[in-house]
Amino acid sequence: MLGDLQVGGPLLAVRFTELEENGWVLIVRATAKLLKLVGRPSAGDGERGSTLLGQWYATALFWRPRVVPLVNESTLLPVLMPLAPAATLPVRVADEVATVLRAHRAPQAFVDAEVGRMRDCRLGVTVNRSVVGVMVEFARLAEIYRAEPHPDLLGLALRLATTPCSPLYGRNISPDRELAAVLSAATA
Repeated sequence: MLGDLQVGGPLLAVRFTELEENGWVLIVRATAKLLKLVGRPSAGDGERGSTLLGQWYATALFWRPRVVPLVNESTLLPVLMPLAPAATLPVRVADEVATVLRAHRAPQAFVDAEVGRMRDCRLGVTVNRSVVGVMVEFARLAEIYRAEPHPDLLGLALRLATTPCSPLYGRNISPDRELAAVLSAATA
């Protein structure tokens, strides 16, 4: 059962049952640029969420239409989603993350467990400069990769996930491989 699975790796060595005791909260660490568009932070600097993959980082890209790139803190997995309507962004994050996880062939039980822990989405300020740096690089690459005015955001996120990232060099090199390793450990 998922309640007894342990997620492996140094960043995710937490039992699912321990997470359940802390409530169901997703923390999205947003840049000041994004917070101006979606609202004030509601999460503290030290607050941790209950999601299996941990916190996400987000910013705004001023494309037409505007896009929000999200990057997972532990796996560096990118997700791209429309900003509009900005007021509903926190409510829509879980569905967008689920779509990307399914595209990476995550087991449905894992996706359901992750989305179940995203019932309450709280915005906070960024605290990990390394993840912000990766997010900036993904934004630059996304600008280069997008070929049309209305790009396929899922396809673009999947392409970005294959990018080697220096924080992952000692482990699995790219976000897609890091996610695969986490999923393998979670289902083992």
